[in-house]
Amino acid sequence: MKYWKKYSHQERLDKVAEALAENVNFAQDISLGFPASKLDGKVFYDNAPFLKEAPTLQTFVANPNHIGCHTLGQSESVFSGTQQLENEVLNALAIDVFKAKPEGFDGYVSPGGTEANIQALWMYRNYFLHEHLASLQEIAIVSSEDTHYSIPKGANLLQVDWLKIPVDFSTRQLDKKALLSILIQAKENGKKYCIVVSNMGTTMFGSVDNPLDYIETLNALQLPFKLHIDGAYGGFVYPFSNQQSTINFSNPAISSITIDAHKMLQAPYGTGIFICRKNLIHHVLTKEAEYVEGMDVTLCGSRSGANAVAVWMILSTYGPHGWFEKVNTLQLRTDFLCRELDQLDIRYFREPFMNIVTIEAKYISNEIAQRFKLVPQSHLKDNKWYKIVVMNHVEPEHLITFIAELNASVYA
Repeated sequence: MKYWKKYSHQERLDKVAEALAENVNFAQDISLGFPASKLDGKVFYDNAPFLKEAPTLQTFVANPNHIGCHTLGQSESVFSGTQQLENEVLNALAIDVFKAKPEGFDGYVSPGGTEANIQALWMYRNYFLHEHLASLQEIAIVSSEDTHYSIPKGANLLQVDWLKIPVDFSTRQLDKKALLSILIQAKENGKKYCIVVSNMGTTMFGSVDNPLDYIETLNALQLPFKLHIDGAYGGFVYPFSNQQSTINFSNPAISSITIDAHKMLQAPYGTGIFICRKNLIHHVLTKEAEYVEGMDVTLCGSRSGANAVAVWMILSTYGPHGWFEKVNTLQLRTDFLCRELDQLDIRYFREPFMNIVTIEAKYISNEIAQRFKLVPQSHLKDNKWYKIVVMNHVEPEHLITFIAELNASVYA
């Protein structure tokens, strides 16, 4: 790992202090033109003693606006210090984790994975409109039925048809025959270009799509496509638990990746990450944002620099080796849960490199589901699955208690 570095507590304090010193200081500097300020001092006390040891909270109070995309070059210069920390985050993830080439990517810390996914859809829709002179009716979004709801939401916003591909009930793998059939029919109906979303850890199952299923089928049908990886859940798990993974920028067919920091990384909610290859993000440039230094190519516009600093703090506290250790611990706990379920002869799905276990609903009573706050596949209709996510707060004792009560419930 070249860019992901571990820092001591004092080094982290010093780095954030240096970054904030390079930003505009709304409490001291004369700054007349920006529709921004630090957080209201009557409500958010900015001289609290504990802030000296809390760099993320210092940044939260200072309130830097990270509008724009700082990998493109020029950005709002008054926030250059904390922008640099955001770029350090992007280098660590894009290059060290997802195998992008240095200076070969663009990206930003977004307000969550939903926006980051829609950013990808928007970018590729415009790419086909600009580069291929396509019409909206000629473009289709293609993904599995287990795909996150941000994809149909984005399809609705962008007015692009969504082709939902079935998956096997037990394995959650793409039905390749159905994929071929649906794409053949779509081509006959006038679809000429595809925006593909391949999952790296679905929200309900933690299932991981094989991007080659899409790539080989689309190439065989001679349908041009752009491939986005939705790693919003799995991005901070799968590349570390499966070190042989090639679901990254080493695959030339993969053009962008979404990761969420507010799930596994435990950053504040509203923290996602969008990364794409160079020479793509300009397709969503908003030329009317002339008053923004460096212009704007993001869906959200203004966004909190404190979230970027929070991600930087987490990555620099653990370092890559510490993060491997954390993921491995969660994998071991998930392995334990699966062994216990096997002994009870309870059917479940678990992607081997993920920390989600999804149990068939017929084994779970309402009392068990409520007692352990299990999440159903559907709140609205006949539910077929409940999921357990082995996060950092899920201790072995919690799993032992769950297994004991599930055992008693099943035998009862």
